[in-house]
Amino acid sequence: MHGIKRVVTVLIMLVIALVVLAFVLENQQDVSLSFLGFGTGQVPVSVFVVVALVIGMLVGPLLTVLVRHRRRRSIAAGRS
Repeated sequence: MHGIKRVVTVLIMLVIALVVLAFVLENQQDVSLSFLGFGTGQVPVSVFVVVALVIGMLVGPLLTVLVRHRRRRSIAAGRS
């Protein structure tokens, strides 16, 4: 059973990687991003989207850990 889960996980990750690759290949138009006075050079749209995806994948779990830590601290303080 554990082997089947591993194969399914690998297949899902492969499909996600192929979808991201297809997205990157289809979105090669150069754009410039300007935000709060800061600007970038001409970069493909896919670069911005993939960077936003990676940042979201890092920030999401970090926020989950912080919320769990605060919840545990508040529960422990309530017991005292």
